[in-house]
Amino acid sequence: MKVAIYARSTNDNLSEHIHALFQKLNEYKAEIFVFEPYYKFVKQKFELVGNIKTFNSHTDLKGNVDVVLSLGGDGTFLETLAYVRNSEIPVLGINTGRLGFLANVAKTEINAAIDALVAGKYTIEKRALLSVTKPEKLFGEVNYGLNELTILKKDTSSMITIHAYINGDYLNSYFADGLIIATPTGSTAYSLSCGGPLVMPGSQNFVITPIAPHNLNVRPLVISDNNVITLKVEGRSPNYLVSLDYKSEVIDSTNEIVLQKADFSMNLIKLENQHFFNTIRNKLLWGLDKRN
Repeated sequence: MKVAIYARSTNDNLSEHIHALFQKLNEYKAEIFVFEPYYKFVKQKFELVGNIKTFNSHTDLKGNVDVVLSLGGDGTFLETLAYVRNSEIPVLGINTGRLGFLANVAKTEINAAIDALVAGKYTIEKRALLSVTKPEKLFGEVNYGLNELTILKKDTSSMITIHAYINGDYLNSYFADGLIIATPTGSTAYSLSCGGPLVMPGSQNFVITPIAPHNLNVRPLVISDNNVITLKVEGRSPNYLVSLDYKSEVIDSTNEIVLQKADFSMNLIKLENQHFFNTIRNKLLWGLDKRN
């Protein structure tokens, strides 16, 4: 088995559980590829033995590894997309952070997770990606995201107006602090905190959620992900902020943004007994009755 490990260089990723992960992979004689900055960081704390190589880009992984392990929280998990891209390499998230929606394997369950991987006791869940087709390469080569694209006001406390079009047809003008276009995966993130709905993975939808809209009757909208979304922004400031997952850029209001579903998916590893329903109950305390 060929395994890549991606992680940030933080103390959360230096625990005895991480040491045990490397030991467990060595027991299976796995060929291990470690993100080079993290490899240098870990080597200062404990000795790494076994068949270990390093990687720095997606070209180092494509065709060379069977699975990517993301160590950290959901932010770290989102960053792995830049390294797997369209390679179809599946990713398993091990949570050393806080909530962990995507990174949903607890660090105390690492040994069991590796055993399951080796035994093939898992399924692949394909997650849709949101692609920015205009402006081209706004976010460089990785012009797509797993969670959401967000437009936000900048340099002023005044709200902005975002004109939205679906397949060229006028939808609405959102007078608000911003607007979120979320995938089903991203429906449990920023969109949810702004009143958006929970959407099951694989439901083939996008969620359009306004951020603090001036008109209270403007509610989140769910549309099919086969639609092309065009956004045009105007306001008192000539610039506004656009973020795609963890990346952000400042662009001027002369630019329009065009979004659509990417032509490839990100493959998430789902171990046995893992389910979206379990995740929202356990992580969000969804449906918990506080009266008891």
